[in-house]
Amino acid sequence: MSGTGVTRSRQKPITVLLAAEIEAAKLPVTVLLAAKNEAVNLPRCLAALGPAQRVVVLDSRSTDATAEIARARGAEVVQFDYRGGYPKKRQWALDHLPIETPWILFLDADEVVPEALWAEIAVVLRQPDAAAAYLIRKGFHFLGRRMRHGGFSHAAVLLLRTGQGRFEHLFDDAADSLDMEIHERVVVRGRIGTLSTPLIHEDFKGLEAYIARHNKYSTWEARVRHRFLTSGRYGEDTIEPRLFGNSQERRRFLKALIIRLPFEPWIWFCYHYVLRLGFLEGRPGLIACQIRASYIAQVRAKLYELRVRGATNQNSTTSKAVGE
Repeated sequence: MSGTGVTRSRQKPITVLLAAEIEAAKLPVTVLLAAKNEAVNLPRCLAALGPAQRVVVLDSRSTDATAEIARARGAEVVQFDYRGGYPKKRQWALDHLPIETPWILFLDADEVVPEALWAEIAVVLRQPDAAAAYLIRKGFHFLGRRMRHGGFSHAAVLLLRTGQGRFEHLFDDAADSLDMEIHERVVVRGRIGTLSTPLIHEDFKGLEAYIARHNKYSTWEARVRHRFLTSGRYGEDTIEPRLFGNSQERRRFLKALIIRLPFEPWIWFCYHYVLRLGFLEGRPGLIACQIRASYIAQVRAKLYELRVRGATNQNSTTSKAVGE
């Protein structure tokens, strides 16, 4: 079960001495970097991973220069072939790769670890009473700007003690679906802390790729919702929805409520654009909020389709049984 107590890391001033120590001695961290056709984003991501003792790029048979770029910058490349079901890419790596460092950092190719975050991680790793895992906020950047408003940045468990957690098992996906954990969270055995410095989350592949990716995400989320609304459970091994839990648990609790409400796309638009002041971001803020609302509308439409298909299949099965 995930820990409900969340503690802030005890930060020390980031000094020149600390930065020199990080540079001189690698931190005992293995970075598991999920990628597929990320030649555009990968160089920037890898350039910031110097402090890590080991960097492993979990590739999915990329057809661009992803693997070559990773090897040229000193990272290991491991190919993952998804055959459906559980586990997906990151959990497969936890199960099958020999990881000798005491800590693991999960990253995507469109994320950059700033120096201040490495310094904070270095402080945490030295603490004798360090938590089992740490939440790190993904600082959302969109259309060339850092989005300070709108509520698009969220925290997830990204720094984990080796052996102290597993990704949720929500449902068994088909072999031709997304091979990487999307919004599955890490179920942690132990206390969860929080780091204050965010990642830089910025995708340079453009809006077309961004929207296409979220179209696939909406298919996945519709399936997750369908399972929850029909069975009352998100999956076999998941984090607990708690209003007063950590940010992951609170987010899951609120989602379980809002997915039952009418006009959900408009609710999310108003939340991001009005309540979270997305309008202060100008045109990029408006576009981001519109895409968010459109994403939710796609999820709801695909959920409706799943229900219609389920009812049709059930009627067909009943008709056959009567005929026999």
